[in-house]
Amino acid sequence: MLYFLLTTGKCNLKCKYCGGSFPEQLVPYSIKYSLKDLEDFISQDEDATIAFYGGEPLLNARFVKEVMERISAKRFLIQTNGLLVEKLELDYWLRMDTVLLSIDGRPNTTDYYRGRGVYRKVIEAAKALREMGFEGELVARMVLSSRSETYEDVTHLLSLGLFTHVHWQLDVIWSPRWNFEEWRDRDYKPALKKLVDFWTGKLEQGEVLGIVPFLGLVSRMLFGSSRKPPCGAGSDAFAILPNGKLLACPIAADAKWAYLGDLRSSSPQELRDKVIIGEPCINCGFYEICGGRCLYAYKEMLWGREGFEEVCDATKYLVKLLEEKLPAIKRLLEAGKLRRADLVYPRYNNSTEIVP
Repeated sequence: MLYFLLTTGKCNLKCKYCGGSFPEQLVPYSIKYSLKDLEDFISQDEDATIAFYGGEPLLNARFVKEVMERISAKRFLIQTNGLLVEKLELDYWLRMDTVLLSIDGRPNTTDYYRGRGVYRKVIEAAKALREMGFEGELVARMVLSSRSETYEDVTHLLSLGLFTHVHWQLDVIWSPRWNFEEWRDRDYKPALKKLVDFWTGKLEQGEVLGIVPFLGLVSRMLFGSSRKPPCGAGSDAFAILPNGKLLACPIAADAKWAYLGDLRSSSPQELRDKVIIGEPCINCGFYEICGGRCLYAYKEMLWGREGFEEVCDATKYLVKLLEEKLPAIKRLLEAGKLRRADLVYPRYNNSTEIVP
């Protein structure tokens, strides 16, 4: 299973779409349990993946190091804003299987949402990781919102030659209702069409670009997946807060439905499938592919049922675009121009939600 290990609720940025740090009373800024407690809990899972998360996890880099030295997880990941990469020494970075760096596209887009100079610092971090010999997945983790120009921002990050994968989420979780529908129809849908054509054109040439939503959805269409939602929240992915509380979803710190217990008195096996997606998703014709999209969005519906369905409209559009390309992709597989392994994604739950 995947465990989001929140090292702190504090963040050193205050991005426009999330507001920065968690309230300290919800997600403490320091660890309140012992490493022995964590070791006893994780050791019950032979296939444990730990994803360091926050806040900004490297604000508590000392704890990251202690966990990596003490806990025998099968894999380690980190989601970071990239501003504090010097807080971990080379040995720790080289043990990471996946590093996800938050960056929203081109310099102006990133700096508008995340703060002046952030784009430059994240690119410097990505270059530093490559120069030090990091060979794992390096994921550009984007948020798309009203100022984003989807095609230009995504292709810019792909063109840098630094990231193995690019993944995006839509700014439809915490933000007050904005002109999403107008932006979706004006920018996002046309950009998805161009990106899908671009991606499948590269497949024809034998090149598999690491566009996570495309890879993840096509993988589900071709090979199937039982993970619902695709991120695994509540089924095989859980969060451990700095106070030891266990949640079905790492962003649901204030949600009663997400609370599953405490690492000092629970076992990993007790957590599975206690929070699940139900109506209206399970009777939707897209459910087997999208997997319900997002557990938090489904449970909270902060934009109401209508707003939730407006976001689903974007998901359905993307699914249809990719379904149209499936016959051609299958022909490439049959001809040996693509291998099954090229399209199976993710190989393990690497914390990318798959469906934007």
